[in-house]
Amino acid sequence: MPPTTPASSPVAWSTPLRTRFRGLDARDGLLVRGVAGWAEFSPFWEYDDAESAAWLRAAREAADLGWPTAVRASVPVNVTVPATDPQRAHDIVTASDGCRTAKVKVAQRGQDGRVEPVDQEIARLEAVRDALGPGGRIRVDANGAWALDDALRRLPLLDRAAGGLEYVEQPCASVADLAAVRRATSVLVAADESIRRAEDPFEVLRAEAADVVVLKVQPLGGVRACLDLAERVGLPVVVSSALESSVGLAAGLALAAALPELPFACGLATAQLLVHDVVDEPLLPVGGEIAVRRPEPSAAALARAAAGSAAVERWTDRHERVGALLDGAAA
Repeated sequence: MPPTTPASSPVAWSTPLRTRFRGLDARDGLLVRGVAGWAEFSPFWEYDDAESAAWLRAAREAADLGWPTAVRASVPVNVTVPATDPQRAHDIVTASDGCRTAKVKVAQRGQDGRVEPVDQEIARLEAVRDALGPGGRIRVDANGAWALDDALRRLPLLDRAAGGLEYVEQPCASVADLAAVRRATSVLVAADESIRRAEDPFEVLRAEAADVVVLKVQPLGGVRACLDLAERVGLPVVVSSALESSVGLAAGLALAAALPELPFACGLATAQLLVHDVVDEPLLPVGGEIAVRRPEPSAAALARAAAGSAAVERWTDRHERVGALLDGAAA
């Protein structure tokens, strides 16, 4: 049952990751609670207070307002494969409980700053294809790390290794380069960072730089903000996570459940990457789909994922700073 009190004290959480992901070995965040239920505030630490304000708007929406009515009871999801070795990639896919779509990370940089060799990416994709079988779908995500020439050289090789790519997500950083990739290849292009971290997310539309848009609830300021953006963009939407706990993932599920159309599997199965979650029954796929629900933290799960005292202080301070910034802007 949602709490009837206006709010309770925020709770900081932290967990190791099962596989290094996005350059991280651990994930942490802050849980807040309002009249509508529990919510999550977990901007990555490299984001400044101004960029983190959208994440807090999303948390306040979830805690105080709740979400729009769902039009579907479950959401098809992809399994996310980090930049790992082929055997580990194969194991992740086979353990995904029926996911028929895999999102494979590519263009990862080593300690020397160089993007991994294409041979490693090819081997990873071949392993994923073997695990999925011929009927599964494979998409790759470069997080904007390729230069244009590198993207144009690698994509045909990766497309062949995958037995056909569903799409490539954010192959290059700039909108102009996304548009160039889209013109030069038959692989569909999805825009992520060029939407959620852009001053003008509609530049992608004007440049005809994408076939698909990836929306993440926290970075874009909430479920309703994402629904509005999706309507204005008018392109197919993939809802993805920001590596949240199941409390944060519930907001992504709420968005995916409320969209009028959902042509692609969503990137919301990332609770599989967490060693500890903050709920007893995490939002995990069953038969390749996640049922739309809003799990609540338990005392036992929170104890397993409890952050240390230094992290608690750091998150509390950040929450207060960003809250003051958000409230000041609204005044």
